[in-house]
Amino acid sequence: MRIAVTGKQGQVVSALLERGPVSGVEIVAVGRPELDLVDRASIRAVLSQIKPDVIVSAAAYTAVDKAESEEELAFVVNAEGPTAIAEVAKELGVPIVHLSTDYVFSGDKLGLYVEADATGPVSAYGRSKLAGEEGVAAANPNHVILRTAWVYSPFGANFLKTMLRLAETRDALNVVADQHGTPTSALDIADAVIAMAKRLCADPDPKLRGIFHMTGSGEGTWADFAEAIFADLQARSGREVSVGRIATKDYPTPAKRPANSRLSNDKLKQVYGIVLPDWRQSTRVVLNRLL
Repeated sequence: MRIAVTGKQGQVVSALLERGPVSGVEIVAVGRPELDLVDRASIRAVLSQIKPDVIVSAAAYTAVDKAESEEELAFVVNAEGPTAIAEVAKELGVPIVHLSTDYVFSGDKLGLYVEADATGPVSAYGRSKLAGEEGVAAANPNHVILRTAWVYSPFGANFLKTMLRLAETRDALNVVADQHGTPTSALDIADAVIAMAKRLCADPDPKLRGIFHMTGSGEGTWADFAEAIFADLQARSGREVSVGRIATKDYPTPAKRPANSRLSNDKLKQVYGIVLPDWRQSTRVVLNRLL
């Protein structure tokens, strides 16, 4: 089985490249300059040549704050690009798994967001990702749109690695404590995407298609995440870093963040039988590799 994934250096792409061989799956990562999301011709040419069994649309414009001043570019990359990928996937007769985000929601809901809840992004990034979801769904009915949140891994830039870097020179850090969600390991996402891809190739059941939420089990705040990281760091090295719990208003950013990013994973469990590990467990797995 061959999976083509867009992007070369993203967290999920890197995790897929690592986990693919373990699962007996060939992962072909494609990105710039050969495949450019702003160049539809390059998308068709590259993916047609690879002849994949499944296409994973993982490449994205992810600079959340910068998107506020580059919304047009964010839409080209996050909406027009994935739509073109979905069109090529349909031409090739293969399913597409498109990665999306909790940012498609406003964050105003009190409980867990389910797939059928009304969207209402409050940032340019969120609007561009929602447009990508809509484009993919319209272009190819043989699709899975996979919303995840708070992704971290041993690869690239992410919250966990930032906390470790800051801990090298600081004894105390202030971290937002009124945004709620679930840290999600890219390694767990990769394993689940591979399992889903195998099912999509083997089973045409429409129930396997559509929108699904996929995050780590459990929930917390950014401050909770930081405290878990530093507790593990202290246990390993004796290095102690305290966390000051602050409000979002005390850490202003150009783009508004959802206060509630908690996603229900019940549909994923019911349809695919997939449940990601508890986020604290997966955090320790990544820290084992980084420390």
